[in-house]
Amino acid sequence: MITIKSAREIEKMRASGAVLAGVLNGLLDVIEPGISTWEIEKFATTYIAKHGATAEEKGFEGYQYATCVNVNDEVAHATPRKKLILKSGDVVAVDLVVNLDGYLSDGCRTYAVGKVTANEQRLLDVTRKALYRGIDQAIIGNRLGDIGAAIQNFVENENHMGDVRELIGHGIQPTMHEQPDVPAYGEAGKGLRLREGMTITIEPMVNLGTRKIRAQETADHSWEYYVTADGLPSAQFEHTLAITKDGPKILTSQDPTRDAKYL
Repeated sequence: MITIKSAREIEKMRASGAVLAGVLNGLLDVIEPGISTWEIEKFATTYIAKHGATAEEKGFEGYQYATCVNVNDEVAHATPRKKLILKSGDVVAVDLVVNLDGYLSDGCRTYAVGKVTANEQRLLDVTRKALYRGIDQAIIGNRLGDIGAAIQNFVENENHMGDVRELIGHGIQPTMHEQPDVPAYGEAGKGLRLREGMTITIEPMVNLGTRKIRAQETADHSWEYYVTADGLPSAQFEHTLAITKDGPKILTSQDPTRDAKYL
């Protein structure tokens, strides 16, 4: 079911999004060569608790952590690990969901660790730009296919970039995963029409190579995550946003200057 949110509910989600943004911005000072990905989890858990919120992913379908931490060829749903040490040249995506007083926000950001290659930096730049191409289409009267087509066309016009299709965005609030599905690919003019008060996530995942991915289990077989089929790096950027009469409003912005027209 798709729920339409009031202005008050959207502002509550924006407050949740500010906590999430604080985590992702704070990680700029945490992520560096030599730390374990567990340090990312520790920082996020502490920050969320200090701001009176909770990590919504903990306990979701058996997941044990506040964050998903995806390194290099890991596309999504990978766990933070004490023995996984970051090195210069890695790319690491951190995905999390924050619950503040019952209101949710979902976001992801990919970081360059130390000095990355020109191709890896291009991957990050293309993925972030693809997200905003999708956001620009999130206006009343447009269709979900308009969002997906904008992302897909942009990514596929870049050399050697794969637009992941198996993992998609979604509606959000009152639970983490609500209708509608929001693919990062599609056909313009097709799909559900967007209405004022809808709240959704847009979350392109882009691979530096084939768009194909495969499932992989953790060593203890307790959890399944996804990696690129060719072993090349992947990136993800994600925002939670509201559809309003004044255009799309980002609720998880980490950069008010860049996002000024969306706030």
